[in-house]
Amino acid sequence: MIKILFLEDEPNILEVTNEYMKMQGYDVTCVSNGEDAIEMLKKDNFNLAILDIMVPKVTGLEVLEYINENKKDMATIMLTALGDEQTQLKAFNLKTDDYVIKPFSPLLLLKRIEAVLRRSLTEKNIDNDNNEFYIDDKTYQGYYMGRSLNLTLSEFLLLQTLMKEPNRVFNREQLIMKIFNEDYISSDRIIDAHVKNLRKKLPHNYIKTVIGVGYQFNKEGI
Repeated sequence: MIKILFLEDEPNILEVTNEYMKMQGYDVTCVSNGEDAIEMLKKDNFNLAILDIMVPKVTGLEVLEYINENKKDMATIMLTALGDEQTQLKAFNLKTDDYVIKPFSPLLLLKRIEAVLRRSLTEKNIDNDNNEFYIDDKTYQGYYMGRSLNLTLSEFLLLQTLMKEPNRVFNREQLIMKIFNEDYISSDRIIDAHVKNLRKKLPHNYIKTVIGVGYQFNKEGI
């Protein structure tokens, strides 16, 4: 699962953006000041850091400088109300991957995240099509690097359905019919629970949430 460090001190922006990222299956850690951001970077590894510049204690640019010196493989997006050329140049000189000016659309930020992660994974020569992840229709199981993912039957059938038509977006009712036929009569939110559990077991973010519709298999795994 893709891990994102999100540094933002405005509560409304933090809450809304965090929810959008989580709906896309990202594992998000939120902090509201630069000191906490650096502490989290010392404790854990992240694929991407989204950094507001004007935050308490230590600025986002200083956190970016720490990443540039200590976490060279991590992708970064600067998120700020400062749109002046000098600030942007300073961020890019510190090798940020992108720069988003407030106010912004959470949906557009998600697209920026996808683009930055795609470039980052490509530069690291990570080939998601050859990572030895596959499902076996005979054993009703998924495997990664030779190890079973320990999928339940419902999780396997859900994953199998999405993988067979990767360009199709399935709504919850369609997925219920594929998994349970007509035997299931309770809430369609059971699909959300299965997706949540699957995301914990899969090696990459293969299940994409299409907001307002349902779910789709994401071959790129980001």
